[in-house]
Amino acid sequence: MSLDFDLFWSFRSPYSHLAAPRLLKLTQEHDVTCHFRPVYPLAVRVEDFFETVNPLWPGYLLHDVPREAERLGLPIAWPDPDPIVQDFSTMKVAAEQPYITRLTRLGAAAERAGAGLAFATAASARIWGGVKDWDKSDVLAEAAREAGLSLAALEEDVARNAPALDAIIEQNEADQTAAGHWGVPLMVFDGEPFFGQDRIDTLIWRMQQKGLAKR
Repeated sequence: MSLDFDLFWSFRSPYSHLAAPRLLKLTQEHDVTCHFRPVYPLAVRVEDFFETVNPLWPGYLLHDVPREAERLGLPIAWPDPDPIVQDFSTMKVAAEQPYITRLTRLGAAAERAGAGLAFATAASARIWGGVKDWDKSDVLAEAAREAGLSLAALEEDVARNAPALDAIIEQNEADQTAAGHWGVPLMVFDGEPFFGQDRIDTLIWRMQQKGLAKR
């Protein structure tokens, strides 16, 4: 019996980046479908997010992300440019967000084209893998080709259908909340939420209980 799960995912989340290759491999090797559901990061969705978050959190993140990347054998570097526009001296997040808006819409368009997770995996490998100026030249076009897509076609979908894609993203965010968690990556299988890249093994364990089979 074929299985499926929802994946709520952010292009600005290093943990989403770390989860993507394993989840893509899961769908490639097993009879399971991922419904890729991009959402905006909390820093953009929640006004004054960094004024309310525990001040210990950013420091821990800077310790934990490189450690997890090393454990998983993945390169990691803070994106240049950062997917969100933010003044790090004040932690204020700008009202206009061209990078994350473009990326999130492209992710929604890629899912409509049938390769959302593949595109996200390829794009985040470049964004978080140390490729400088990932927003310029052919970087995202290469990621799209790796996923079997055309960046030009995705960009055309965004240009023609931005309101529809925005509605998809808004619904994704509402469904993420309804699923029982606010963070990413969030996998939801058979109505059960699994938060974090460190819960992928638990997700697979639950799928095996439900008949997960090799392709």
